[in-house]
Amino acid sequence: MNKSLKEKRSILDWIEITGNKLPHPVTIFLIFTLLVIIISHVLYLLGVNVSYVGINPESGEREELTVHAVSLLTGDGIRYMFTSVVENFTSFVALGPVLVAMIGVGVAEKSGYISALMTNVVTKAPRKFVTPIVVFMGVMSNVAASVGYVVLVPLGAIIFLGFRRHPLAGLAAAFAGVAGGYSANLLIGTNDPLLSGITTEAAGILDATYIVHATDNWFFMFVSTFLIVILGTIITDKIVEPRLKKFDFDNEEISENKSLDKQEKRALNWANIAAVLTVIGILCLVAFPASPLRGEDGGIVGSPFISSIIFIMMLIFLVPGLVYGAMNKTIKNDKDAVKLMDSSLETMAGFIVLIFFAAQFVALFNYSNLGTIIAVNGAGLLENLNIGSLPVLIVFILITTLINLAIAADSAKWAIMAPIFVPMFMQLGIAPEVTQIAYRIGDSTTNIISPLMPFFPLIVAFAQRYGKENGIGTVISLMLPYSVIFLITWLIMFVIWMMLGIPVGPGANLSY
Repeated sequence: MNKSLKEKRSILDWIEITGNKLPHPVTIFLIFTLLVIIISHVLYLLGVNVSYVGINPESGEREELTVHAVSLLTGDGIRYMFTSVVENFTSFVALGPVLVAMIGVGVAEKSGYISALMTNVVTKAPRKFVTPIVVFMGVMSNVAASVGYVVLVPLGAIIFLGFRRHPLAGLAAAFAGVAGGYSANLLIGTNDPLLSGITTEAAGILDATYIVHATDNWFFMFVSTFLIVILGTIITDKIVEPRLKKFDFDNEEISENKSLDKQEKRALNWANIAAVLTVIGILCLVAFPASPLRGEDGGIVGSPFISSIIFIMMLIFLVPGLVYGAMNKTIKNDKDAVKLMDSSLETMAGFIVLIFFAAQFVALFNYSNLGTIIAVNGAGLLENLNIGSLPVLIVFILITTLINLAIAADSAKWAIMAPIFVPMFMQLGIAPEVTQIAYRIGDSTTNIISPLMPFFPLIVAFAQRYGKENGIGTVISLMLPYSVIFLITWLIMFVIWMMLGIPVGPGANLSY
């Protein structure tokens, strides 16, 4: 067993060293942008073009279209590259929704509300429900971006300690929920508008009128939540924890259990009341057919409610976050509240820089028509293989799991993959919403075993609190059962879902 573990660690060391040699995602986008510029000119000189059935952007009608490669090194191309930079960035679909959502989420996080809420829910759980609640809270924490990694993963270990269970099992359960369940949730999170925005940009290569909403994967995500919680519980209790070495619970230094003090409990109660009142207020605006946030036909799909879901989500986090901060004295005045909003957006600086370069890549890629050329030819190749759309999607999921081990940032990875695969699958009659959910399955299942995932070193550090010998190999060996079982079971669920023809979200199509 020691030999096996040593071999695993040597492989992981090779992956880590190789991964560290990869350039920053911003640099990757710069390299890809340069390649687009060069390739576009070569194809332009060769007179490359494709014909396909698509949507005419002027008439809005489906018709036979012919697209030629457009060079970025001609006079027009160079002018476009220089004059469109600002518009490419500011009009990028994912930018606004994520920043708006983070105002509310950031205040809720930095005021202490989210941490207190998680602590209160998990610490009150009966022993037999500890594992499913830890996994469930991990999944749900994804509405608040990366909060789960920082707050819930170490809390999961502490909670298990409080019940005299191995802390590494609690850490693994929480990490499985947060990272492995990244594409499962009962609510819409900050990642949904980001991915749907990128998917919309990619779909626009073939159909400028096509819009993918943040809610378009919600049905599949909702059901996936129960799948991940059930699987995560079984894997933790039956596979992971029984294989762990006996833990010394008499070590007072690590046996402390976290609980809320009287003031924190009072602040949490008032914050929860504020959250409930906020939800009730929103429901009043959408409860009846004639309500202001209903559609013209009185429906929910395509209504102002759906269009404003990002702002609504911001309010649901912002209001209780402000109330908790005021009651717990972390917010003493309006200046403190604004500081929390400022600091929440400061944490998005890296995201904003990344989006700037991603937006340029996507815009130039679209302008050159390379996406359309690749999509049409790729779709033709897949059609000639004649293996069917469902097998193609399964292969795509497996490809994503492998790419995720090399490029861990989901937004950067999808910004690269979407302009190629979304239009390609549209040519095969597969809706962008389905391609997006297939991508999310592959991305989530290998998050928990990727040493290049941004929070992976943090998880290793948490594990080392319960044994200095715990390293990358320890975490990988803990999380590998979750990764494999999540992937296999999610694939089965995806296949059944597609065969039954169930929409993946409200108003979302399975076919294009």
